[in-house]
Amino acid sequence: MAAALETTCTSPFHKYPSIRSHNQKPLCFRPFVHPLKQSRSAFVRRGRTMVVLSTALTEKVSRVHRNREEEMGTEKVERVFKVRADVIVRRSEREGVGEKIGNQVDALWEMIGNKIVLELIGTEINPGTNHPKISKPAELKNWFQKNNRNANKVVCAVEFSVDSAFGEPGAIAVTNKHRNEFFLESVIIRKWPIRETGHVHFSCNSWVQPVRIQPNKRVFFTNKPYLPSETPPGLRKLRDEEMKELRGNGKGERRLTDRIYDYATYNDLGNPEKGPEFIRPLLGGNRLPFPRRLRTGRAFSAIEPFTETRVEDPLPMYVPRDEAFEEGKQEMLVSGAHKALLHNLFPCLVASFSGEIRDFKGFHEIDNLFKEGIRLKQALHDHLLPKIPGLSKVLESGDELFRFDTPHILTKDKLAWQRDDEFARQTLAGINPVNIERLRSFPLRSKLDPSIYGPPKSAIKEEHIIGQLDGMSVQQAMEKNKLYILDHHDTYIPFIDAINSQDGRKAYGTRTIFFLTTIGTLKPIAIELSLPPAAPKCTRAKRVFTPPTDATTTWLWQLAKAHVCSNDAGVHQLVNHFLRTHATVEPFIISTHRQLSAMHPIFKLLKPHMRYTLPVNALARQILINAGGIIESGFTAGKYGLEISSAYYQNHWRFDQEGLPADLIRRGMAIEDSTQPHGLRLLIEDYPYASDGLLLWSAIQKWVHSYVYFYYPTDHQVQSDPELQVWYNEAVYVGHADVSGAPSWPRLATPSDLASILTTLIWLASAQHAALNFGQYPLGGYIPNRPPLMRRLVPFEGDPEYEAFKADPHQYYLSALPSLTQVTTFLTVIDTLSTHSKDEEYLGKRDGGWSGDAEIEMAFKEFISEIRQAEKEIERRNADSMLRNRCGAGVLPYELMAPSSGPGITCRGVPNSVSI
Repeated sequence: MAAALETTCTSPFHKYPSIRSHNQKPLCFRPFVHPLKQSRSAFVRRGRTMVVLSTALTEKVSRVHRNREEEMGTEKVERVFKVRADVIVRRSEREGVGEKIGNQVDALWEMIGNKIVLELIGTEINPGTNHPKISKPAELKNWFQKNNRNANKVVCAVEFSVDSAFGEPGAIAVTNKHRNEFFLESVIIRKWPIRETGHVHFSCNSWVQPVRIQPNKRVFFTNKPYLPSETPPGLRKLRDEEMKELRGNGKGERRLTDRIYDYATYNDLGNPEKGPEFIRPLLGGNRLPFPRRLRTGRAFSAIEPFTETRVEDPLPMYVPRDEAFEEGKQEMLVSGAHKALLHNLFPCLVASFSGEIRDFKGFHEIDNLFKEGIRLKQALHDHLLPKIPGLSKVLESGDELFRFDTPHILTKDKLAWQRDDEFARQTLAGINPVNIERLRSFPLRSKLDPSIYGPPKSAIKEEHIIGQLDGMSVQQAMEKNKLYILDHHDTYIPFIDAINSQDGRKAYGTRTIFFLTTIGTLKPIAIELSLPPAAPKCTRAKRVFTPPTDATTTWLWQLAKAHVCSNDAGVHQLVNHFLRTHATVEPFIISTHRQLSAMHPIFKLLKPHMRYTLPVNALARQILINAGGIIESGFTAGKYGLEISSAYYQNHWRFDQEGLPADLIRRGMAIEDSTQPHGLRLLIEDYPYASDGLLLWSAIQKWVHSYVYFYYPTDHQVQSDPELQVWYNEAVYVGHADVSGAPSWPRLATPSDLASILTTLIWLASAQHAALNFGQYPLGGYIPNRPPLMRRLVPFEGDPEYEAFKADPHQYYLSALPSLTQVTTFLTVIDTLSTHSKDEEYLGKRDGGWSGDAEIEMAFKEFISEIRQAEKEIERRNADSMLRNRCGAGVLPYELMAPSSGPGITCRGVPNSVSI
C-alpha cells in the first residue's frame, strides 16, 4: 500500500535550496495514509482510550495491507476526485457571416457528439504504463450556449476525474472535434484538491485547429517554468515533441493553419512575372548579406529560379497561426487602408487623367493637405464626375475624408522647420536620433576605396568653420567635446550613380558638422554634399555650404539641409528602423520558438517582446520593401535602398554594440563614468533620446538581471542548458549566417552574458523601435521639414538650372521636393506606421498568471514601478525650461520614450514588441 499511495515531491528547485520556491511545502499531494502508518509509533483513538502500537506491530500490519493491495489492485483503494476547470475562450467582437455560419455548423457537430475534449496530464510517470499519468477525457460543456453570449470572452466548464495518485498536473491536451478552429485563451483550475497550493493556470493564447486539419492533440503546459534538466518525468517527452512539431521538416509550402517556424532568405521581394523592372536581387548570402526571415516555402518563379513567387496584398502571407494579427490590430490596419484609399484618390485620378507629375505650386498647398484636404479644379471635377460611378457620393461625404491630420511638428511653430536650431535639435530629439556622433578627427576622411570613389579627404576645411567656434581652433573645440557630425557620406556614395540614374531621384553623400553652444543646443556650421568624381580632380564632386549671409545663400543653404534630411530619412528607414530592429530581431524570434520550450523561463521572459513582429515583417515584404513598394517609391534610394541596408549589415552592424550604452560610447556621445547613475556620462547632457532611453534601459537591465540570476545562479547552469545554447547558436549561425563569423558576437557562458544578450534584445524590440517608429508621422509628416526624397540637385552658378533657381527659388525648392502623389502616398503609410492599435501592450504590462514563481512576479512588480517612475521623470524633464532641446517656445516635448499611450497617433508610447 505504501508503494501505491506514497508520492515523492520533485520540485524543480530541489537541487538549489537557495532559489527554491517560497512555498516550502511539498508541491505534490500526500494522499490518504492508513492510520497505522502515520508515524513510527502510531496512535489510534477509540472513544476516550488511546492505544499505542509498537513499531514492530505497525510494520507487520502494513505488510498485511500491502499484500492485500497487491492481490486486489491499487485502483480499488485510490480515491477519485472530480476537478472543475474554467476554460476561457476568446471570440470575435464583430462576427461576420462566415463566423456565424461556422458557429452553427459547430453546434450541429456538438449534437452528434463531436465535441471539444480535454485531458489533464500529470508531471509523473505511471509505473504501470511507463507513460505520463493522464485523466479520463472530459468534454467541454455547453459550448454552443456559452458561445452565443454577447461577450468577447466566454467561460466554459469542464470536469476532470483524477485519482489520488495523480500528483501535480503539468499539461493539458486539447482535441478539437468541431469543424472550425477556436481561440483558447486559458484553462484555470481554481482549486486542485490534491495539491496544497492555489490555482493551476494554463496560459494558452492559441488557435486550436480541428482534427481534420491537425490530427494531433494540442498540448499546453502550466505556467510553471522548468529548465530542461528540471523537467518532470511526465513532461519530458511532451516537451521534446512540441518543439519538434514547431520546427517542422523544412519542406513544402506552409499552410495558414500551420505553427511551423523556419528560416529563409529575402528571396520574395521581386515579382518577375510583372516584368523585368520588378526583378530584385536576393537578400541574404555572400553577395548581399542580410538576416534571415521566416520561411513560407512557396514555389519558385518560372522566370527567376531563385525568386519565390509572391502573395500580393490583401491575400495573407504565411505566418504561424498564433502569430497572426488579432482583431484590434486588424481593425487599425483596415482603417489605415481605407484612409489611404481616400487620401490617394484625387492625386491618382489627376495623375491618371492628366499624365503629368503634379508639383506643389506653393507652401500653402502643402499646408492645405492638413486644412482642407485635396480639392479638384472645377474643370477636372466636371470631367471626372460623370465617368466614375459613386464619385459624387464620396465628394458629398465631406472634406474630412480627404484631409490629413495635422502633424505634431506644426502644432507648436509651423515655421520652426526653417530654423537652423530646429534642424540641429532633431538630430537629438527627432525621428532619427541615433546617427549623431562626436567629431574625433579632422580633416574628415572617407573609409571607401579611393581607387573607386576618389580622394578620401573631405572638402570641409578649417577656414569654413573657424568663425563659428567661439574663438577656438578646430582641435580645441574637439578636445572640449564641442564638435559633432551627421555623416552619411560613406553610406550613400557607393550607390549615388545608380540612385541618380533613376527618374526623379537625385541624391548626394552628405556630411554635416554641428557646434555645441554654451546653452546645450547644437547649431549647424557646415554641410558637405558629395558626388562620385566624374573625372580626376573634378571640382564639382564635393561642395561645402556654410550658414547663409544673403538671400541667395539662404536658399542654397535650405536646399543643402533638405538633401541632408533626405539622406537621413533614408538611413533612418532602411538601416536604423527596418534593418536594426525589425530584420535583426526576427531570427531570434524564430530560434526562440524552435529551440526554447514554452515552459522554458527564457521563452516566458521573451514572449511579450515577440508579439506581432513576424506578421509585421511579412506585411513589409508585401507592400513596403518589395519591388515597386512604398519604400522604393517614397525614398530617394529607390530600388537600391535594401542594398544600402545590406552594406551596412555587412560592414557596420554588431550585436554587441546594439545596446544603448555601447552604442552611445561607440558614437562618442558618452564616456564611461562609474559615478553617474547609469555608469556613463552624456557629453551632451540635454540629449533627450539618450537620457530618456537610459531610464528604460536601466529598468530593463535590472529586471532581466534579476530574472536570469533567479534561474541561472551559476555559470555551469548556463553552459549546461541544451535548449539555451542551441537557441543562441541557431540565431547566430543560421539566422545571422552571413555575419556569424564576426568576432563581435558575445559569448554565452555566464548568467551575466545571458542577461546582457536578453537586455539588448528586449531594448531593440521595445524602446529602440518605439523611438524610431512612432514619431514618423508626427515629426516627419510635414514634407518640407524632412523630405524622404529629392528630385533635383543644388544648381551650380553658370548652369541653366541656376538661372531658373535665381528667377524663382521658391518654386525651384518645391520642385525638388516629392510630387503631390508621392507625398500623399508617403503620408498615408507613415500615418499607419505611427498609429497605436487599441490592443497595444506596453512596456511593463503583461497578462497575469504568466509565471508560476512568486519571486519573479514580485521582481516584475518592481520593474513596473521603475517604468512608472521613468514616465514621471520624462514628464518632469519636458517641463524643465533649462532643457532647451525639449522645452521652450515652439519646441515639442520629447515623449517617444514615455512608456504609456492611448490608441492612435500620439508621438509617445513604448510597446513591448515591434508591433507595427
